[in-house]
Amino acid sequence: MPRFPELPIVDGLSRRQVLRNAGTGFGMLALAGLLGEAASKARAADLSAPGPLAPRAPHFPVKAKRIIFLFMNGAMSQMDTFDYKPQLQKDDGKVGPGGGTLTGSKFKFAQHGETGTWVSELYPNVARHVDKFCFIRGLHTDTPAHPEAVIQLHTGAKLSSQTRPSLGAWLLYGLGTENQDVPGYVTINPPANFGGAVNYGSAFLPAHFQGTKISDVGHVPNLKAQAAATLQRRQIDLVQAMNRDLGATPGAPDQLDGVIASYELAFKMQDKVPDLLDISKEPQAVLDAYGVKPGPAGSFARQCLMARRLSEAGVRFVEVAQPGWDHHTNLHNGLINNARFTDQPTAALLADLEQRGLLDETLVLFGSEFGRQPTSQGADGRDHNITGYPMWLAGAGVKPGFSYGATDEYGLTAVEGRMHTNDLHATLLALMGLDHTRLTYRYAGRDFRLTDVAGEVVKDIFA
Repeated sequence: MPRFPELPIVDGLSRRQVLRNAGTGFGMLALAGLLGEAASKARAADLSAPGPLAPRAPHFPVKAKRIIFLFMNGAMSQMDTFDYKPQLQKDDGKVGPGGGTLTGSKFKFAQHGETGTWVSELYPNVARHVDKFCFIRGLHTDTPAHPEAVIQLHTGAKLSSQTRPSLGAWLLYGLGTENQDVPGYVTINPPANFGGAVNYGSAFLPAHFQGTKISDVGHVPNLKAQAAATLQRRQIDLVQAMNRDLGATPGAPDQLDGVIASYELAFKMQDKVPDLLDISKEPQAVLDAYGVKPGPAGSFARQCLMARRLSEAGVRFVEVAQPGWDHHTNLHNGLINNARFTDQPTAALLADLEQRGLLDETLVLFGSEFGRQPTSQGADGRDHNITGYPMWLAGAGVKPGFSYGATDEYGLTAVEGRMHTNDLHATLLALMGLDHTRLTYRYAGRDFRLTDVAGEVVKDIFA
């Protein structure tokens, strides 16, 4: 018979009941996917004591410790925002190289900063920070459908049927977390469509590497406990002892480590996370700088401020999302609205990180799953474009005031410094000190990695 440590007895409760009661009220990190398919014991990252989420040394020294991804969900129109094309303006109304009517931007562009970077009038606050930016202007991806492209951006999987670990999960697997009391990977206001939870899941990686979902008002689902803290602690201790005893037996499922770590983290989260996400504790001047306000108009501002607080607390990867960029119609007004929601908070986040000394060790990424066409779609829209579009990075490890790659004179196709999604992933991992060819996990008989069998690190953007 198994022997368990001496623990207070919880009368009248079976193991199943204890599991159910202890789990009630835990965050999604503790509940989702805990009993997924067991993965192989062969792991490229050292997940030994003091725990799988403990900080681990990178493959090589770098400045970046964490990433904040500002995801413009739906495909931002680059030639109306950050990819100025004067020839497109001149040829407005003419037939484009692939057919269709070339349509110049209706928004004015101006040069900003010492670099003279062209930015649309839609982003006056962000434009003040262009000398911090490292633009990647020659991105391209594989499919023009949102679900597949969003999933590929987040997981590297080309097909939506291929469930792979997300970028944040790979980072957490490779580096662990800086703070054992909060999740190492948080996604705020993630889209329910376009792949949903796949975009922040851990797939075949252990469950404790998946992202923790938080709403744009700082609500973590199922975080509040129903049982008193003392009773809950006793229940957890009993269940954990049973799990550890089971884990020591031959043939025990590998995911038990994830169960144990997730329960412990969820218990700690109940005390730490609500305070961490309570942005009302910020000075009014900070709230005003971000443009925090109630309702949908203030959603992105709240997310950006929470992202700063989470990053400051040591969260390895934070993603915030602004939906509504899929402008097949209503392009003009839609861009005005979305830029109004995102301009001030993005600029405030950059300034706040810099003022606190966090930008030197934080990498900020801003962009979409693909871009849009230089030709018109209907009276006021643009269709999808996977052959050339930009993103920008700022902060740790990248050259400030630098542009890599370029699209053609209309912004249709990447013609210089072409960079595939796999290359972007390889480069982001390298900026975090991880060799994408070494960060592997053995599953179903072969080694998997974020970049699969592709990906080249673009060192030209490194500071």
